[in-house]
Amino acid sequence: MPTPPENRELSPYTGWTRAHWEATADRLLLAVRPHASPRGGLIALPGPRPSWSGPRSDALEGYARTFLLAALRAAHGDDPHGHLGRYAEGLAAGTERPGGDGPESWPLMAGTRQAVVESASVALALRLTRRRLWDHLDDTVRQRAVDWLLPALGPSPVDNNWWLFGLTVAGFLQDAGIETDRAAATVDRALERIEHWYLGDGWYSDGDNRAFDHYNAWALHFYPVLHAHLAGDRALLDRYGPRLRAQLDDHVHLFDTNGAPLPYGRSLTYRFAAAAAPWLGTLTGHTPLTPGATRRLASGSLRHFLDRGAADARGLLTLGWHGPHEPVLQTYSGPGSPYWASKGFLGLLLPADHPAWTDPEEPLPAERADTVRAFGPTGLLVQTTAADGLVRLHNHGSDHVGDPRADDPGYSRHAYSTRTGPTTAPDPADNHFALLDADGRATPRGPVTPLGTGPDRAVSLHAPLPGVRVVSAVLVHGRAEVRAHLVLDAPEGTPVRLTGWTVHPDGPVSQLHPVHGYGPGLAELPTGATLQGPGPTRTPALHGTTAGPAALFVALASLTAEPGPEPGSAATPAPVSDLANVQVSGARTLHVTWQNGSTSRIALDAPDPEDQ
Repeated sequence: MPTPPENRELSPYTGWTRAHWEATADRLLLAVRPHASPRGGLIALPGPRPSWSGPRSDALEGYARTFLLAALRAAHGDDPHGHLGRYAEGLAAGTERPGGDGPESWPLMAGTRQAVVESASVALALRLTRRRLWDHLDDTVRQRAVDWLLPALGPSPVDNNWWLFGLTVAGFLQDAGIETDRAAATVDRALERIEHWYLGDGWYSDGDNRAFDHYNAWALHFYPVLHAHLAGDRALLDRYGPRLRAQLDDHVHLFDTNGAPLPYGRSLTYRFAAAAAPWLGTLTGHTPLTPGATRRLASGSLRHFLDRGAADARGLLTLGWHGPHEPVLQTYSGPGSPYWASKGFLGLLLPADHPAWTDPEEPLPAERADTVRAFGPTGLLVQTTAADGLVRLHNHGSDHVGDPRADDPGYSRHAYSTRTGPTTAPDPADNHFALLDADGRATPRGPVTPLGTGPDRAVSLHAPLPGVRVVSAVLVHGRAEVRAHLVLDAPEGTPVRLTGWTVHPDGPVSQLHPVHGYGPGLAELPTGATLQGPGPTRTPALHGTTAGPAALFVALASLTAEPGPEPGSAATPAPVSDLANVQVSGARTLHVTWQNGSTSRIALDAPDPEDQ
């Protein structure tokens, strides 16, 4: 299939137009066809391993998530490759003998809870194409499909964003005039449940924990706002639309100028699904972004992954970030999982003459000015630099911890960026402060208690060992970071280690410099592959030992990809020690003078344990 020509007048940053999106959708859909069952009810894609739900569930996932892509591609009646007809036949085949072991049979939700997730994609695809597909199905097929979907109206088997899958199925059934009272009750129950997790400023926690990541944008906002829009429910849209707008005010700062969204949290293999919420804001009118900035963000994200090998030689999306990378996966990830990236094609619901497709692209925040921004109640602090378009996220409030002794690379690091790590075991953790045992093993971070954010800072508390607490703080300015850790009540002489940014040889420059408490030497820890690419990688580290009941450790860090004076060249960055002067007074107060003469001050104080 030929690639449409770039249009650098309309799209000066990416070159892409709506035609590129349509052609990409067609290529992705055509690539999965050879892996469909004879009638298309299951799409069993190749992969390194099945998910924990098994191959049949994975094949349903392959059908459901690509069906959603087909529905978005055909939203305005253009379906030159006949995608919808194939998925209509697949629906009939999959629901003919559900729960069986035939070559087309879909698993039932009663025995495969992952089917609840996929029911939402099936229902949303049916809702978007109701007049073109559903209304033309045989009555028997429609009834079988309804029978398969109805169990999704029950209570969610997982107490997080999964509640919204039932809402999505209910929205389709309401539109189709089926079980409308039961469907309405399901919508109300789902919205009531997620309300408990709304903390303000556009941010939800993904369940009863401190889990803040991209699920906010393209799950916890996506489903309620899209449902309200499709239902024409002004009251719901007036309630949830402003929340989406507030979320997008932060979300847009998580995109690098090279198109990469920030790899933080779980389900990173969904990749350009990160563009779904910006498209939804434009679709509903609840967005702080101009139409040109929305397309620049979305096209930049899609191009970022396709240009870096997200699709293999067969045109199939792989399990990974750029190319395949198994450490980035969860146990629920199967070969069909990456196709939830289909959500990122939501912009195809906008007509071709919408300003989001016809206005010139506009720059993103990361390329307009240096930014330091706290994200509402989350304890997250974003730091971007316009010189290189790099985004860094400092984590002082989100952990998603189940096992306090576990280390989840997607949540437990002190910092993440659009062009680095994270490292995964057995490699040492990047951007991590740890106490070391006699064998050199590092403590995990464990649950995080946020202690506040400010215009240039974030502070948190964690307990790496029983009876030991660590107050951690970061202050940022430009590309400079002051990282401080106050260790309370550790045994005298306990070794500690701070790691910095892990970088590839052709990546940005990582710097780490001791200021207080650490020894003078900078160590180089051997590390391997990250989601950015294969190893080897370089991870800088500082070491020290505790002295007294309150031991303070301070370092300067930097990550930069500032270009050099010649096109394509890299600058040699000034030493990070030149970017700030840090003075320590008393046992725990820092006075920072930045390179431009501005100043910051912070006192590291821990709350009384009895107050926590």
